Amino acid sequence: MLIYSCLSSHGFGHAARHASVLAELHRLSPGSRLVVSTAVDPRFLGLVFRGLPVELRRCRWDVGMVQSDALGTDPEATLAALADLHEELPDQIAAEAAWLAAQSSPVLIVGDVPPAAASLAERLRVPLVWMANFGWDEIYAPLGGAFSDYAQAAAEAYSRGDLLLRCPFSLAMPWGLREISIGLTASQPRPLPRSFEQALSSDARPRVFVGFGGLGFALDDRLLRGWSSHRFVLSEPALASERERLAACSNVLLLPEGVRPLDLLPHCERHLGKPGYSSFCEALSSDVGLHVVTRSGFAEATALMDGLQRHGRHRILSRHQLETGDWQLDQPLHPAKDGPLANDGAAVAAQAILDCC
Repeated sequence: MLIYSCLSSHGFGHAARHASVLAELHRLSPGSRLVVSTAVDPRFLGLVFRGLPVELRRCRWDVGMVQSDALGTDPEATLAALADLHEELPDQIAAEAAWLAAQSSPVLIVGDVPPAAASLAERLRVPLVWMANFGWDEIYAPLGGAFSDYAQAAAEAYSRGDLLLRCPFSLAMPWGLREISIGLTASQPRPLPRSFEQALSSDARPRVFVGFGGLGFALDDRLLRGWSSHRFVLSEPALASERERLAACSNVLLLPEGVRPLDLLPHCERHLGKPGYSSFCEALSSDVGLHVVTRSGFAEATALMDGLQRHGRHRILSRHQLETGDWQLDQPLHPAKDGPLANDGAAVAAQAILDCC
């Protein structure tokens, strides 16, 4: 069986959660051929899929929302990108369908969650499994105007699947499909490099991972120094000047290349960042408290924040609080209103996919 995954190019979260499922698929069915098709940064794909026999194909299946920064979106740029993608998709679908047909193998397509996966599956007449906590129909519809047609087209495409694997923190997704609800989807942490683990353990201050996804968010180092009672670990920034500035802070460590936030989180007490599906899954699976900065213009954030308050220890911050250093790290975390989520989402999803083969 060839399992072909169409992954969203909107951020890194879709690839991170999919890596956990592909690891379980490989464990349950080591003879299956795993192919991932996406336009996500190959360096990140290499990091999250390391150790898995995954073939990568470079395809852009969707746009999502173009982001102005880690906490904001750019609707005008999104519409322009959607128009360009509309012109590109027919040729891409034809090319990928021809490549898949030439493999002379049974095929199942998993969409996470580009609507165009439906056209590819129909062209090949093969099963299609959606794995999602939202669809682009629900993201575009509230924006109105020119987004309305894209929302309607996405909703129609989603209705053409065979199964929906409903992830936690989900929007309505009223697609009329058979559903299986799954728990948290997080890969297994890898051991830290010995030198980095020693640097972490040499300081008894509470450890906080600061992460704002692929775009990152530049924080004034004076704010970090203002929390001298805490030790911060940040993803290494791309600019050398910023690396030097942060490295000069006595309470800051930079995450080494090749180490995922997931690998670090079991060594932290709290996480400071934005609403993000994979960030939430990884932190909650490691029982890490979340300090989350609210964001607007993206409907998924509402479901994420609701789910966090129900299932995770947390504190909620405004963007103003983030930018002024009012991070409340010295305050107790608010308890979850409900119980914790099951931590077996990847295993349940993998078995459901195999059952459709």
